Amino acid sequence: MARVFLFVLDSFGIGNAPDAERYGDLGADTLGHIAEFCAAGAADRAGLREGPLMLPHMTSLGLLHAYVAANGVLPAGMRHAPRLLGAFAAAQETSKGKDTPSGHWEIAGAPVMFDWGYFPSQGDAFSPDLVAQICQAADLPGILGNCHASGTDIIARLGEEHMRTGKPICYTSSDSVFQIAAHEQTFGLDRLLALSEIVRGILDPLNIGRVIARPFLGDSAETFERTGNRRDFSVLPPEATLLDRLTAAGRSVHAVGKIGDIFAHQGVSTLTKANGNMALFDASLDVMDKAEDGDLVFTNFVDFDMLYGHRRDVAGYAAALEAFDDRLPDFAARMKQGDVAILTADHGCDPTWRGADHTREQVPALMFGPSVRPVSHGVRRSFADIGETVAQILGVEAGPHGAGFWSPAG
Repeated sequence: MARVFLFVLDSFGIGNAPDAERYGDLGADTLGHIAEFCAAGAADRAGLREGPLMLPHMTSLGLLHAYVAANGVLPAGMRHAPRLLGAFAAAQETSKGKDTPSGHWEIAGAPVMFDWGYFPSQGDAFSPDLVAQICQAADLPGILGNCHASGTDIIARLGEEHMRTGKPICYTSSDSVFQIAAHEQTFGLDRLLALSEIVRGILDPLNIGRVIARPFLGDSAETFERTGNRRDFSVLPPEATLLDRLTAAGRSVHAVGKIGDIFAHQGVSTLTKANGNMALFDASLDVMDKAEDGDLVFTNFVDFDMLYGHRRDVAGYAAALEAFDDRLPDFAARMKQGDVAILTADHGCDPTWRGADHTREQVPALMFGPSVRPVSHGVRRSFADIGETVAQILGVEAGPHGAGFWSPAG
């Protein structure tokens, strides 16, 4: 029986979605703009990377074929591999919004067809009544921030005041999210997690997708650094997901990184945390050694989004893609007969785009393994097709959304 490895390269979009204009993202293109900047030398950084974007292994799996399916042209400075080794598709999102839960849930067969709650983009993000309710419930002297912000910027700006006053830093973004940053030592990690659970309960009636605990360390604006103890408190998916179907069938779902948090730990058998893309790759290899026939290993590689997309760091994003690509042969060499890996994404986060938020984009779906034959699966009209393909491979019942495209080598 097969095992499936579903790797989400968080925010690795391949060109604006057909409905991108509705989200203010017409023209956004994470892969295309990174490649363009690299080809022009604008993404060179001494000691980090230089020259055209080089992703030979993902290219051999059909990355550029998927990009052409989505956009009709090749990315600047990139060419097809001489030999195609994987199956490929481009996928479009049907869910409302362009955030992490919507993308992941739709991949797992549960698209979000309702409207999330959001906080105002101008002025105070959180109403006086909401702030008062949180402070009373959590016995806080007040909060700092109360605005739309980049996490690293607001910690640098308010971190010292937070340490002096004990007031947590609370902020949001264009996503349906309430983020809380606090110092692991002066405020306490356990206290931050407990506060986040309290806020999660308070926000449930507002249909806010996530409360994110953002712990950090350091003693000044120059030394503050977010730690790997981030925790996402998500609402439950709107219906049963692929993960639920797998666990109901007696299979194990191994969640690596923030996957467990995104699914509110529903349908998750084992949880493995790691900090940073390379550590997440190592953790995935460790879990690979333990996964049994019929299991799913589901990993989110968060750095693409968190460290480079949101921070609009083109060179950093390019280098991270190249580093991930370099690791793929090691993973492929460990695959057993019947194993299938799928590389995809949950949304875009074009590092050349205005603002600092996600972008509404199509995503790649690259499939490889000993039993995968090189073939195009075109443009898929829902991310749910990815999850249904996993269901086909692992032999569990189909869900109500999407259509699988599994076509093994004969």
